Amino acid sequence: MKRPSQALDPFLNALWPFFKSATRSFTDRRISLWFALVALVVALLVTLVWLAGRYEASQYQAELESDTVNAVGDIRRSLNNHALTLQSLNAKSLSAKSWRLEVESLMGQHREWLRVEKRDLQGAVSEFVTSPYREPLFDGNTRLSEQSEIIQTCVRAKRLNGPAYSRTYFISQASGLGFEVMEMCLPLIEHGASIGYTVITYSLQDILASQLSETYGRRNEISFIEPDGTRLAVHGTLPRSKRLFTATQLMDLPGNTLVLRMDGRRVGPDLYPNVLPALVTAMSIALVSVLVLLVKDSRRRLKAEQDLADALAFRKAMEDSLVTGLRARDLQGRITYVNPAFCQMVGFSAEQLLGASAPMPYWPTEMVGEYQRRQAVRLAGNAPPREGFESVFLRQDGSRFPVLIFEAPLINAVGKQTGWMSAFLDISEQRRVEEMSRTSQERLQATARLATVGEMASLLSHELNQPLAAISSYATGSLNLIGQHQNLPGQSDPPELNDLQMALERIAAQANRAGKVINSVHDFVRRRDQAREAVSPRAIVDAVLPLVQLQARKLHVQLAVQIDDHLRNVLCDRTMVEQVLLNLARNGMQAMDHPSCLNRVLTIHVKRAASNHAQSWIEFDVIDGGIGISEEVGQQLFTPFFTTKSEGMGLGLSLCRTVVEQHGGHLEHEPFLPNGTLFRFTLPTQA
Repeated sequence: MKRPSQALDPFLNALWPFFKSATRSFTDRRISLWFALVALVVALLVTLVWLAGRYEASQYQAELESDTVNAVGDIRRSLNNHALTLQSLNAKSLSAKSWRLEVESLMGQHREWLRVEKRDLQGAVSEFVTSPYREPLFDGNTRLSEQSEIIQTCVRAKRLNGPAYSRTYFISQASGLGFEVMEMCLPLIEHGASIGYTVITYSLQDILASQLSETYGRRNEISFIEPDGTRLAVHGTLPRSKRLFTATQLMDLPGNTLVLRMDGRRVGPDLYPNVLPALVTAMSIALVSVLVLLVKDSRRRLKAEQDLADALAFRKAMEDSLVTGLRARDLQGRITYVNPAFCQMVGFSAEQLLGASAPMPYWPTEMVGEYQRRQAVRLAGNAPPREGFESVFLRQDGSRFPVLIFEAPLINAVGKQTGWMSAFLDISEQRRVEEMSRTSQERLQATARLATVGEMASLLSHELNQPLAAISSYATGSLNLIGQHQNLPGQSDPPELNDLQMALERIAAQANRAGKVINSVHDFVRRRDQAREAVSPRAIVDAVLPLVQLQARKLHVQLAVQIDDHLRNVLCDRTMVEQVLLNLARNGMQAMDHPSCLNRVLTIHVKRAASNHAQSWIEFDVIDGGIGISEEVGQQLFTPFFTTKSEGMGLGLSLCRTVVEQHGGHLEHEPFLPNGTLFRFTLPTQA
């Protein structure tokens, strides 16, 4: 806050120190209120948590002790019911068989009964039934070792004229485990006199599981313990990561006393307690008072901050949703604002662009001068607004892309121009679509040229048949005249006559071959089924070898022919395959017609290709020692009308591949190290 000028009223100058002091005092008091609020809230929360934990722990401990007392009562009541059941059974005076049946039925209902015995007054066992849920636990030795304890228990039961219980003891099993058991002895009374005893053997573990599992065992761990804390039987499990609560209760039985222990675990208070001490109430009143003071002081500020945040969020959402790049510059040409779309276009972050001036980091190096002149014209205000123009920008990764730019003056709230606002559209996709359209037009034109070439080939094949037939006829007639002259008696044949005869024979053979080529081309253009025959690979090579040798002598090329032995015949259109081999050989020799080629050797190698179980193949390799084929040329080598020769038409290799593929094979090429190129095509063999 600035001090008022000395030219103001003296009264205001006198009040200025007091106003400044009041402002500082208000600020300090506000900070103190915030500290007081924080301290009160922390104290309140700590107190509430502590009180709630104590209250909840006391409630749960009381509940656990009540459950322990109820559990002891349930067990004692269940044992008394067992005694009453046996007394009613003895009162029926059943036979031994009926008694066994009744006891077996009762043992099926009570899993905690391990064995029920009927003994006489001397303690000898007359009848017994074992639990159907376990293997027999006792043998003669086991019962003999406990005989004295059982007799004492039965004597006590006779004296009490009711059930008596023995001390607990451990029974081991064959698996190495075991469990604690307890005996109950009940005297048999008939006509007021004791005639014997009924002895029940209980499993302490099963007493807990059957009597308390449904009510208490689901949420607690229940166990019988000795006075020193040793556990005799345990039922239920508890997680070890919670607070432990324990309650114990004595269970007095006639002749024995057991201790029942119940363990429970809880994390903390589940519900907030309803009873709060007076301290919490006082803290709450103080907290509300402080909050009222702070709310009155900060309500207007919060509203202003909220309005500003909403405006900024709305503007940010608009900026993030735009796909058009935006850039603002001041009157000196420095960048003052860029949106995320523009940063994504050029690949630079906003921190790298803000404050930058010409030359910009997204300008191509060779266009910096032109862009600076264009920017000078824009900043001078000579260009009309909303006029779009195209340009090229450079991304951070070095790639270039075309953009369409629209610029307009940037006017502030008072109507003064503070700079220029530019909008950028990435037109790379538009250029790509235009390029695809141009490529499609070129393909259509190439297709039209192919159709024209097909018509011309069909027409030429039809027109050339007659002169070729005439050449063949004249050659045949000349051979006939020479033969007649040789047959005249007394005539001597000059040496030149034999050479003339050989030349005429070759003229006739080549004329016939040319006719076959013309017919094959005619059939190929018309897409007719071509006649295929089984031909030896050597015969195909021998057919084109004279023409290849003739051109090899002209170009000073050495010819090497390698044909593997025992090759099977190939099934093909002989004339067309010969033309393929001849075309590849001529191309190879022309590739070596270069001053840098020193090793001018053309190799024709015929061998057996890799085959599967259904078909075998013969491979024809034509290898030259030329300068090789670059990667760019290799990608378009088989494209129609593509050629590297000044006088070529670009159809030779394309037609060769078509012929080979019509036979089911494939034509390919690869570099032949150290220099040269290998052309390879395959043909199927005769079945």
